[in-house]
Amino acid sequence: MAVDIKSLNHNQLNDLISKAQLRQDELRKDKVVKLRQKVHALIKAEGYTFEDIFGAARKAKRSGGKVAPKYRNPANPAQTWSGRGKRPHWFSDALKAGKKEKDLTI
Repeated sequence: MAVDIKSLNHNQLNDLISKAQLRQDELRKDKVVKLRQKVHALIKAEGYTFEDIFGAARKAKRSGGKVAPKYRNPANPAQTWSGRGKRPHWFSDALKAGKKEKDLTI
């Protein structure tokens, strides 16, 4: 299939590029699937499992879990900070006032 790209206008050319990129992605995914099948077949033919060769699947990282507080505001004990993320204002203010991090630890 020969396409005369010199005869295409800007929109037609962009459309052709988009379609070509989609097709390229499809071909790549198909190739990956076939390669994965070959690898599994080879492993099975040798009498092993995928886990024997590559180990057990790793668990995804948990996100959003609570972390125990590490610092407490001496002026207001209800305010705590785990030491992760952006420093709270009370922590920065206490450091500016001359306190040290170890003075604020729980």
